[in-house]
Amino acid sequence: MTENLIEAAADEAVTLTSELIRIDTTNTGDPETVVGERAAAEYVAEKLTEVGYEIEYVESGGANRHNVIARLAGADPSRGALLVHGHLDVVPADPGEWSVHPFSGAVQDGYVWGRGAVDMKDMVGMTLALARHYKRNGIVPPRDMIFAFLADEEAGGKYGAQWLVSNRPELFEGATEAISEVGGFSITLKDDVRAYLVETAQRGIRWMRLRVRGTAGHGSMIHHDNAVTKLSEAVAKLGRHQFPLVVSDSVREFLDGVTEITGWDFPEDDLEGSVAKLGNISRMIGATLRDTANPTMLDAGYKSNVIPSVAERPSTAASCRAASRRSTANWTNCSVPTSNASGWNCRPSRRRSTGRSSTR
Repeated sequence: MTENLIEAAADEAVTLTSELIRIDTTNTGDPETVVGERAAAEYVAEKLTEVGYEIEYVESGGANRHNVIARLAGADPSRGALLVHGHLDVVPADPGEWSVHPFSGAVQDGYVWGRGAVDMKDMVGMTLALARHYKRNGIVPPRDMIFAFLADEEAGGKYGAQWLVSNRPELFEGATEAISEVGGFSITLKDDVRAYLVETAQRGIRWMRLRVRGTAGHGSMIHHDNAVTKLSEAVAKLGRHQFPLVVSDSVREFLDGVTEITGWDFPEDDLEGSVAKLGNISRMIGATLRDTANPTMLDAGYKSNVIPSVAERPSTAASCRAASRRSTANWTNCSVPTSNASGWNCRPSRRRSTGRSSTR
């Protein structure tokens, strides 16, 4: 009987995830163009109230930025509550780059497809299915559980978690631990050896905006002070730059742990080469070995036959991430060598949390 109930909850998690993906909650980071999480929050609220939850439905400081919080009483109210939370928003998706439509929620070939299937409507669907399973079957957990479905994670949480903590802290009263995305997934290593990663921190991040000054002119003339050309050279140099290796204590401990269960060595003189043995996660682990700077958006000019005097747009941006103990404040003054790119500078556009390398 219990096994059948669990199987039913697992099947429902697939359905809920698929239906959540069909709700476009694209977060562009621009309040003028963001779709908002309201429709998804209303969906979650309906699914929770349907099985008997009393919910808190909260708009968090911006139009259509909605959150849903529900609490399930546990057997021992003196124990700290467990917060299980996920975000309802997703990053933009271009349908032309997908083999299935990113907001179709298609279930095929044994997978649920679409934007958010990994980050993180899959976990939202599982969390919602678990909450419904507990309530529907009268299951009382050992301690209180708080289920939170939040807005605006993809743009820093200003209109989601950050707003709720600042303005509605009572919603999380008594919580002593929390579970959310990333934590707990497994990786398969040598000879089917499975390991579970525990996040110890997150890399610091700062988005930078580049600005270049030149001389305006007509596109038909010879021009030696073209702001667009200089910006392109600077962006290319930034994107190619490789920062020095910095191995934090937590990353070294992770690598030592992998050595212990696989026998693989990670020598300092060939660290990046040996990390490649980790397969699918090598790109993630590799990103904890050094700071990174990746150009992400590029735009300049206003007419095809006019050379602008300034090449700067909010979308000429770089995602700068600190893997070491250095604060992202070090990114305020760009230190990447930029020879032959005179007349340009960069400044912080937005900043997120700083931290050490995050893999263990």
